[in-house]
Amino acid sequence: MKTHIEELKSELFRIFQHLHAHPEISWKEYNTTEFLKSLVEELGVKITTFADCTGFIAEIGSGETCVGLRTDIDALWQEVDGTFQANHSCGHDSHMTMVFGTLLLLKRLNYQPPGKIKFIFQPAEEKGTGALKLIEKGVVDDIDYLYGVHLRPMEEVPFGKASSGIINGAAKFFSGEIIGTDAHGARPHQGQNAIEVGAAIVNELSKIHLNPMIPYSVKMTAFHAGGESSNIIPGRASFSLDLRAQSNEIMHQLSNQVEKIIECIASLYEAKINLQVGAEIAAAEISPDAQAIMQEAIIETLGSEQHMMPYMSSGGEDFHFYTLKRPTIKATMLGLGCDLVPGLHHPKMCFNHDAMLSGIEILAKTIMKTFDEIEK
Repeated sequence: MKTHIEELKSELFRIFQHLHAHPEISWKEYNTTEFLKSLVEELGVKITTFADCTGFIAEIGSGETCVGLRTDIDALWQEVDGTFQANHSCGHDSHMTMVFGTLLLLKRLNYQPPGKIKFIFQPAEEKGTGALKLIEKGVVDDIDYLYGVHLRPMEEVPFGKASSGIINGAAKFFSGEIIGTDAHGARPHQGQNAIEVGAAIVNELSKIHLNPMIPYSVKMTAFHAGGESSNIIPGRASFSLDLRAQSNEIMHQLSNQVEKIIECIASLYEAKINLQVGAEIAAAEISPDAQAIMQEAIIETLGSEQHMMPYMSSGGEDFHFYTLKRPTIKATMLGLGCDLVPGLHHPKMCFNHDAMLSGIEILAKTIMKTFDEIEK
């Protein structure tokens, strides 16, 4: 297998460089979809596209048993050298390369699965809505095992090592609007001070107390009120909230507490507060069976000392919606060490590209071993 991967190296790196140089943001991955689809079509693989969104599904094999491999295809929108632009600083360009590379390798090996393999090229992970869209379309309804992959920062997983699971936390993002009445600076009783309302929200959020054994946090990440006139008390403001929790149950409790606080403060200050969910991401629920299979593939590829057990990460991933919404799916995500610095989402993020070759080998072996396990 390693010989075949080495032979494919130059082609895989060319594909990566193209994807890296042509990033597209969530739900606008039109050229990315077409580029990847053209590569898959050259292999003579069955493809399913969608009329109302980007992304696609590639399938090889047939039968009732189904193993899935998923990649995200969108980029972030961030400031790079003073200019806002689409940017692959979360590694999705490498994830696409590895998932396509796994498909290419299996075809090169002439692997005939005793079932079906679905390669899921999913849009809009960064919005937290791409997985939900594909779930609605029934893409994973027939999948028994599902695998994913994510590059890991150097301080989490060193180069040469890999983890058989990432215990991502849940995340939820609210956008809010405070609607009160402006007042003269000398007559504060005639209006509702949106800044004071915002301060009250921050103060009350700090008083939320949940199970201390499970990490969670809530904080205001943006607040905008007032204008150039310092003698006007602003009645209107907009704000953003960021919620994090290491389990889906704690996230549910945290979200309910936040909504109650907003409702009570609106009543106390006699102001209207609109609160909307911008996006939310489920916490990981790793299957022991899927994790054990991937562990075996990592050890076979890198050696036993290079395997890391699933570890806790405060970051979020919409991959975990698949198991939350379809509990029968057994899933885990490969955490790949790659000398990634300075960190995920940093505009100048970079990593050792050779790690992708190990990732492809691990993913291919994981799929093959999964079918072997099912066949027992």
